[in-house]
Amino acid sequence: MKCLLISSQSAEVLFHWTDPEFYQNVQAQYVSSQEDGHGLPAFEDSISTLFAPIIISCITMVDRLGDSYTSFTTENNHIYVLHQFDECLYIAVNGDGEEGEGDLRRKIYVMKKMIEVMFGMVTLSSNLLKRELRPQDTEQRARLWEHLQSLLETYSHLRENDQSFLVEAVERLIHPTLCEQCIEFLERRLVQQLNSSVERAGEEVLHAFILVHTKLLAFYSSRNASTLSTSDLLALIIMSQNMYPSNTDQDDPNPEDIESTSGSGPESFYTPEPSPTDMDSRSSDMPVRESTPLFEFVDPDVQMAEDSLHTLEVPPPDPSTPRRVFLEVSLKDGLFPMMPHSMYCLPLWPGITLVLLTKIPTSAVAMSVYTFLEAFAKLEKRLNEGQEGPAATRGQPTIHDIRSKLDKFIKALGASEIQSAQLQNVWTDFKNRIGRGGPGFNRELIHSCKNMKTQLCGVYRQCFLIESGTADSPRRLSPGLQERAQTMVQDKLMDWKDFLLVKSKRNITMVSYLEDFPGLIHFICVDRSTGQMIAPSLNITERNVSELGKGPLAQFIKSKVWSLVSTTRRYLQKGYSTVTLRDGDFYFCYFLWFENETGYKLEAGDIPVLPDDSAPIGMLAWDYYRKLLRYYSKNHQGEVVKCYELLTVHLGVIPTEVILQHCRQLASKLWEPSRNPLL
Repeated sequence: MKCLLISSQSAEVLFHWTDPEFYQNVQAQYVSSQEDGHGLPAFEDSISTLFAPIIISCITMVDRLGDSYTSFTTENNHIYVLHQFDECLYIAVNGDGEEGEGDLRRKIYVMKKMIEVMFGMVTLSSNLLKRELRPQDTEQRARLWEHLQSLLETYSHLRENDQSFLVEAVERLIHPTLCEQCIEFLERRLVQQLNSSVERAGEEVLHAFILVHTKLLAFYSSRNASTLSTSDLLALIIMSQNMYPSNTDQDDPNPEDIESTSGSGPESFYTPEPSPTDMDSRSSDMPVRESTPLFEFVDPDVQMAEDSLHTLEVPPPDPSTPRRVFLEVSLKDGLFPMMPHSMYCLPLWPGITLVLLTKIPTSAVAMSVYTFLEAFAKLEKRLNEGQEGPAATRGQPTIHDIRSKLDKFIKALGASEIQSAQLQNVWTDFKNRIGRGGPGFNRELIHSCKNMKTQLCGVYRQCFLIESGTADSPRRLSPGLQERAQTMVQDKLMDWKDFLLVKSKRNITMVSYLEDFPGLIHFICVDRSTGQMIAPSLNITERNVSELGKGPLAQFIKSKVWSLVSTTRRYLQKGYSTVTLRDGDFYFCYFLWFENETGYKLEAGDIPVLPDDSAPIGMLAWDYYRKLLRYYSKNHQGEVVKCYELLTVHLGVIPTEVILQHCRQLASKLWEPSRNPLL
């Protein structure tokens, strides 16, 4: 019984996702009340009617009291979590006991993050975002909602099965020699050839990386590129997995290969098989996504509700068509969120993918739009705080500072563009209001600020969300250029593909740690400064098993690890950086600490205490650790501060002092063998 709904303040459905149980439960409520001869209402109407009292109640409380509830539990133990972002209300529901308030809140924030990656600064205008999330064309709306539903299901699957998404950090494949070779190949051959080609249509490859399932084999950024944030990289991995889902049972080689290729220490070797001579093997190895409906219903009344969008099929993605994504860019001039990029996701073999991120020719427009949006947002804030209009406009940055820049910007857009003409009219009105003054000046100016922000977001939408360029000359890397890039990387990795697929399932193993740390069952170590993590594999499928087997014990340990991460986050939210607890036959430890760049452990300080309804701790939806590092670094000016986390699971019979000694030694050892600068 799960549901996620995005609604406007008027209870209009902007997006919904439900599992089959919730769907059938809603439909059953209307089956019994339907008159003879009348079919079921569209599911969208049903769910809108169902949630309308909650939405109206929430909006009314905000209007009347300036406050609202963030969660509640019904008599039948259904949990509802609500969060309002501007004029969009997100509601997450769970009725089967599998998710708590924290899980639902995380799901809401992840959904918001994915929408920001897809729509960029349009999300800063509620009116425009509502139009984007709910297109008038029903077919277009169906495709969009199906895509968002699929992204949410992909994220949920990864979080339930992948440790990197459990702790929200990137896991790399540990094979320094191959990683270095691939990075060098991406830099000196692939990216260089792509950026020197006349077929790139003005685009420039900024980042290139190779994924094996969800693990990072190699990552290269050009010299002109900004650092790709961990939050954005995790979101891109979700999108990549959504386009080409990993079927680990089918993608991976036979399990007999595991023993010969799963070693993680320096003493382990792998001899690749010779390259096949049949060139057709490449095309036969390409992944094919099964085209099946998400859900299948037996009840004929349920099947009639086609508008539910659950039975729509997802067309296979066209690799040559890039996805427009909006990512954070950090430059000398400052931080610019939601800058437009093109994402090319090129499948090499099932489970192995090449991802290219390119800078588009008109990206400078987005930086200008953000600069102007930030200026008007600051002015609006000063006006809302009660500063008088003339004084507010003299704050930093002043309107007079941006007046000439905005005039030039509008002129450069061209008067023929409808959106540009509308921006010009609103900007002229704004300048006239500043000159008038008088009673009600602040209120009128606040309204003008909102109009300016909406029009700027409209220009951004027109430039980056509406396809530009003719069909004869689309603005993207040519299909031929993409195919050559795909072939180059396939040729490079042909001898390694089977090894990589096995290695991704057995990246590092506990066997290599048992001699030094007897009684240690599992650990996860995370470098929060770089967003990277290391952990022994916990993959439990029909064919690929962990060192714990694939029976009840393995599932039990996995559930304990997932529970431990959830518990430690609750304590971290309350300001605790160290947690030790005994649970039956097991002993769990969690540590968060800071070091300088020489590896010297810094004195532990107070961790900020967060309210219960704060954004979830992690790096995907909201980078908690970036803010934590900024907070801690205030007392360490001039030093590069790094943040680490370590979670361990020991047998309960091991003495406590030995466990703590293990944790200290493990923390110092883990990052030594693989200091490969991948990120």
